[in-house]
Amino acid sequence: MPVAVVIPAKDEADRIEATVRAAATLPGVDTVVVVDDGSTDNTATQAERAGARVVEHHRNYGKAAAMESGARAVAEADTRNGATHLLLFADADLGDSAGALAPLIGPVRAGRADVTVAVLPKQAGAGGHGFVMGLGRRAIERATGWVPVAPLSGQRCMTRAAFEAATPLAPGWGVEVGMSIDVLAKGFTVQEVRCELHHRATGNNLRGYLHRAAQYRGVLRAVMIRRLRGVTVPAALRTGMASTPFEPYRARR
Repeated sequence: MPVAVVIPAKDEADRIEATVRAAATLPGVDTVVVVDDGSTDNTATQAERAGARVVEHHRNYGKAAAMESGARAVAEADTRNGATHLLLFADADLGDSAGALAPLIGPVRAGRADVTVAVLPKQAGAGGHGFVMGLGRRAIERATGWVPVAPLSGQRCMTRAAFEAATPLAPGWGVEVGMSIDVLAKGFTVQEVRCELHHRATGNNLRGYLHRAAQYRGVLRAVMIRRLRGVTVPAALRTGMASTPFEPYRARR
């Protein structure tokens, strides 16, 4: 099964070319789509130069909208060509380390998981005190019984069916937590995989604190919306695998 890499990007001209070139070398990848989400620099030009297909938003709509636009572009091409691609979402600032996304692809292509999520090593210069991570982890556990190591990781490979089960995606910074809850609640399997990836870290400065505050609000919003909708896996239907992060987890129905 071929793989399409979808890269949401905003003002990533300094890293997007390296990210695209590295992503294009991954096993099974024959398409790289960069969604330029209202950039004010030459992100789109750099992405095209590296060989990506570029979808442009004329203003910034946010990561969830960019992911949906990229997935839609892949689906339209699949309809024309009679193909079905797996979707591999990657952050634009991974640079050369995007080549280390390969371990995410194997379990999904082999049918051992519907969704794989990258667990990254500790990033140099990263700040924060784990409040957002903790919120996301507790919310996913409460809704599904699964305790993820990396609830906020944006590096994910999935089947088309799993992606559609998670749409519409939670807006803003709640997209990953919302996606995990939605796919597990609908019976899909999720597996975390260690990947040696590196991206721009958020430090302990004013910009970093503002970023984490926005993340917290986004995750909280996604969680509350799902609670109000009753998106959850009943406790009686959960397996005992929730505390085994690197094995596939499916909420048994």
